[in-house]
Amino acid sequence: MNSPIHTLASAITEKFILAAPEKAAAALESLATHEVLQLISPLKAQVIITVLNPMDPAKAAAVLRRLPLRQASYVLARMHVPQAARLMQAFSAPYRERICAVLEPAFLHLLEETSSFTQDAVAHFMQTDTVTVRTDVKLTQLIERLKNLPRRKIPPLCPVTDKEGTLKGVLRPAELAFYAPDCVAGSVMSPSDVLHPADTALHAQEVFEKTQVDVLPVVNEQQICLGVLIRTHLPLTSAAPKKSFWKKLTD
Repeated sequence: MNSPIHTLASAITEKFILAAPEKAAAALESLATHEVLQLISPLKAQVIITVLNPMDPAKAAAVLRRLPLRQASYVLARMHVPQAARLMQAFSAPYRERICAVLEPAFLHLLEETSSFTQDAVAHFMQTDTVTVRTDVKLTQLIERLKNLPRRKIPPLCPVTDKEGTLKGVLRPAELAFYAPDCVAGSVMSPSDVLHPADTALHAQEVFEKTQVDVLPVVNEQQICLGVLIRTHLPLTSAAPKKSFWKKLTD
């Protein structure tokens, strides 16, 4: 059992991570791996993800592989895709084989492809940590799941998939109140435009402009849902040039 000193240290570490992730990552990098584990092991997975994302990949990999395999795979699958790909390369071959055995094949393929994408590809800005729901799940179950999330973690959009992970539509939590709670997600979902990991940020911005939404699902060639892209996560330089008032009149 953790001592009161370790409990206090972990509480302080959590506050530090949430307030300044980059500074917390740099500070933890200077510690021995076992010291980092003492501080972060009791923390919630999302807090661990937050500090491992900006951490030196070699150090982050050393920390992650000392966590229980189930916890490590959960964290890795929800990290920024480029950082997750770097950690995968930093793992020893035996550990890489172990963790690959428990990760989704579509996610592993995404990590393998990441190095071939351009620096402004959607894969660099998307998030895999999202709430997906199966077509046959009742809305009451989804609502209960959302209730257990902190308010800031409630997603603006939930991808709806079949049992193979193929995207079938989307649900917006803000609209759930308009449906009967015993409806299944597949009966009330809406269609959605999609993005692909290799799409450029400029193309993504154009799709956002066309659809007038702020979140879009990201799928692979087989339409397996990989995550979502939030419009505000795109670099500002990706915005398409706006037409002047005179140009709009003359088009």
